[in-house]
Amino acid sequence: MLSRSSVSSARRPLGTTRPRTYTSGAVRLSRRSLPRCRAEIDIETIAAGAAALAGVAVGVGGMVWMETQTDRSNERENDQACFVCAGTGSIDCRYCEGNGVVRVDLGNGTVEESTCIYCDGRGSITCTNCNGSGLQPRFLDRREFVDDD
Repeated sequence: MLSRSSVSSARRPLGTTRPRTYTSGAVRLSRRSLPRCRAEIDIETIAAGAAALAGVAVGVGGMVWMETQTDRSNERENDQACFVCAGTGSIDCRYCEGNGVVRVDLGNGTVEESTCIYCDGRGSITCTNCNGSGLQPRFLDRREFVDDD
């Protein structure tokens, strides 16, 4: 008696074979029905990946370099005099021009003098560049403004 596989193979033309089937549980999968995984990588994909990797490296490297420079800057002594106040820590008041007194012309030749409210009659205010320290702040240092009150 002929088996079912021998009958079906007898009906097929020569050179053709039945696809092999693999069983996975109750589901039968044919090798032809499985998706083929092809990795098609062209030069544009490689270039994009290299650019992304270089961008990450530069970004991280830049942050590490900046942190290193900040640490080195904090280790060095800062002895450079402030450019704005020439190391004095104060500058002339721009409202009373360093006199401590404001003159107001009331008309008819009458001039009233009053104490400058911006510098409280001192004639000078704290330097806003160095906050009164007299030392030039380093590049990119954070400034903390001192309240004159």
